[in-house]
Amino acid sequence: MPEFFAPCPRGLEALLSNELSRLGAQEVRATDGGVAFSGDWPLCYRANLGSRIASRVLWRLAVNDYRNEQDIYDAAHALPWDKWFDVACTIRVNVAAIQCPLKSLDFATLKIKDAVCDKFRKLAGERPSVDTHTPDMRIHAFLEQSRMTLYLDTSGEPLFKRGVRLHTNIAPIRENLAAGILGITGWQPGTPLLDPMCGSGTFLIEAALMSLNIAPGIGRSFAFEKLRNFDAATWLAMRAGAQAAQLPVTELPIFGSDLYGDALKAAHRNLEEAGIRQAVELKQANALEISAPADHGVLVANLPYGERMGELQELEELYPKLGDMLKKKFGGWNAYLFTSDLRLPKLIRLSASRRTPLFNGAIECRLFEYRMVAGSNR
Repeated sequence: MPEFFAPCPRGLEALLSNELSRLGAQEVRATDGGVAFSGDWPLCYRANLGSRIASRVLWRLAVNDYRNEQDIYDAAHALPWDKWFDVACTIRVNVAAIQCPLKSLDFATLKIKDAVCDKFRKLAGERPSVDTHTPDMRIHAFLEQSRMTLYLDTSGEPLFKRGVRLHTNIAPIRENLAAGILGITGWQPGTPLLDPMCGSGTFLIEAALMSLNIAPGIGRSFAFEKLRNFDAATWLAMRAGAQAAQLPVTELPIFGSDLYGDALKAAHRNLEEAGIRQAVELKQANALEISAPADHGVLVANLPYGERMGELQELEELYPKLGDMLKKKFGGWNAYLFTSDLRLPKLIRLSASRRTPLFNGAIECRLFEYRMVAGSNR
């Protein structure tokens, strides 16, 4: 049975494990930065189509011990690449490492690329071309102290690219991290959701897709469609089933606002392109002046983070006002504030009931939970 590995934003491994189990994965094992699992090829298709949290689905090809670059070349050259994909497919090799003794990862990358090309030349008389931007096949190697794991990427473009052309403003949050944060909040479709600093609308879009049972990968293609073992009939039936399970687009209790008109324009366009514009209510407003759109719900926000002195000062002034606004106007709500600024809890003057460490790329962040008790400050 094929073995797979799905990387995800660090901090979301447990949520991804549960999601993959629901999709039918077996032998699910969470590790730092992702989840290993096994299953048949239809499961691989289903995970690519349906996972909201995974960044990719990698097919594990081989695990080998190595001491030097020649060992890496030999291990890659031994594999039957021509059985897996056609020589006409373009390739790209990515290498990541932890405690790797080799001097240059670039050189290790080159050795794997040479091994794949040499093997094709030997068996097919020609070699695949390299395309570093939009390759048909991405080969991933993970090097530890003395062990190398080789993978073939079944996803192609990362899974957080949902197939909708995204209009973003600065520092947007990735779609799979936004979906994971919604999972941590315990928000369920039907519960009112508000993002008062919605930017280009990532939280709103992910919540609407969940509410309408729209598979996150329904609007895109995948690398597994170019593998030799691709079962087109199974895939077409799976896609058709996912489309049939979608709910009609109606108004949902999902609300977004932003101070800036440009950000709201981007959110409008993104919702439009996802085909779910009428599901979400948007308005231009200052987060400090809004009122709760319902008597209970979940408020979630990716707070702005300052890097320059002036911005840091502005945030110092914003946090206590934000705390006051939540106390006065959001009794009965649970608020979740996502930030890389670890001074937030001290300055907002509310006591956090939970702090979840998460990573936005390489940036360490926290998701702070504040349970606003109804009537406490009315």
